[in-house]
Amino acid sequence: MEFEGTVLKVLPVVKGTSQRGEWIKQEVVFELPGEFNRKLCVGFWGDRAHDAGMLREGEKVSVSANVESREYNGRWFTEVRAWKMTRVTAQPPVPEHADMPAFADDDNVYSNAPADDLPF
Repeated sequence: MEFEGTVLKVLPVVKGTSQRGEWIKQEVVFELPGEFNRKLCVGFWGDRAHDAGMLREGEKVSVSANVESREYNGRWFTEVRAWKMTRVTAQPPVPEHADMPAFADDDNVYSNAPADDLPF
């Protein structure tokens, strides 16, 4: 599954120890654009957790993830695990007065010395 979303919230890091050793998980809540703004909580595990922890609210990110459901004691749990994340480059801001011509790059504009090219 691939999607592009806006970072809504970066949740606290979760760490633990299992039979395989120590693990780390960073969860990030994304807001997905559309008619109804949906929210999706994605888990970043291991080395990817550090990169996900550097995200800031409002950033646009492209994420590739696997969606998996598993059963435990008769209940089903679904998890979204990211395996790739790319920050979407933001467009440079448009200046307020983009339609106005630029100032002339003339050295004598603000100089106190008289100009030599006067006709009289």
